[in-house]
Amino acid sequence: MWDEPTTGIGLYTRNLALALEQEGVQVRRVGARTSGESPRGPLSASVFAIGRLPSVLQTLEEPLYHAVCNFNLPLSPIPGKRMVLTVHDLIPLLLPETVSAPYRWQFRLWLTRSLKVADRVICDSARSKADLLSRFDVSSNDVDVVHLGVDHIDSIGPPDAVGLAYLRAVSLPRQFVLYAGALDARKNIGCLLDAAERLQQSGEPICLILVGQSWFGSSAIEKRVTQLRQRNCDIRTLGYQPPAIFYELIRRAALFVFPSRYEGFGLPPLEAMYLGVPVIISNAGALPEVCGEPAVQMDADDGAGLASAISRLLKSPEERASRSEAGRRWASRYTWRATARRVIAAYGAALE
Repeated sequence: MWDEPTTGIGLYTRNLALALEQEGVQVRRVGARTSGESPRGPLSASVFAIGRLPSVLQTLEEPLYHAVCNFNLPLSPIPGKRMVLTVHDLIPLLLPETVSAPYRWQFRLWLTRSLKVADRVICDSARSKADLLSRFDVSSNDVDVVHLGVDHIDSIGPPDAVGLAYLRAVSLPRQFVLYAGALDARKNIGCLLDAAERLQQSGEPICLILVGQSWFGSSAIEKRVTQLRQRNCDIRTLGYQPPAIFYELIRRAALFVFPSRYEGFGLPPLEAMYLGVPVIISNAGALPEVCGEPAVQMDADDGAGLASAISRLLKSPEERASRSEAGRRWASRYTWRATARRVIAAYGAALE
């Protein structure tokens, strides 16, 4: 995922590699499209992992290979190499309607095989670990929970002149509600659109900003947005944005809302908390574990409750300030240095 548009796994890969190197670990990047020491070139990631990766690993001196994309280990052990696998989530199995059928089958079959090859497994959250153990024959003692860091934001500078000109052209209002993440079927953006429509009908219209790239199931979301705009709802889709603009949009938001039906970790709301923005999340997946009490938690299907929570927070600068401060304190505990050190411990266990 190194050379692809930034997703959660891509961000995890880059920041973990940097943090490991800062802890003195020699890292060799294998299988990116063009980056690293062993790029895959025109091959797809799957074809590379199955067809070429085993021979590449046999030529390398490093004793351990870490696959970071849920299931992409070689199909058989490699002599002299220990294998570590990060399983971020089991979404294709838990929410099969939110991914394509071919990917669902690839995920199930390849993950089943990868778990037999892996010497150690890392999960992003206790919830992901529990889901994994309930569906696969894996020993709990061989699975480590390692949360992600969030302090990568500190290395992202402010938007440049072009970025600031773009933000001025967007003409953001003084107070707006933000969703940031892929326009994915499982992200449950429909519930947020329901809440915006309810507030419009009750005479409390909001400006809702959606930031993120289109993904599986996004066509239904885009169609609904068009319909709501025709009813005078102020909903703006800004698409994929580079990091400087992405984080500046979060900083300027009055509220960050993330009603996802499932997350193996849930980085965007934690990033918003780190930046001091009050957050509303669903109580699904790992979101309560990761975001804790500073976040307002709602049932994923409660559009009326979400509308009420948005209205309450927008009317209460005191509650927003309180949750902002609590959120900053909570999120500051999640550092990539801590992540790297726990991953190094998992490497040690695999090498033993």
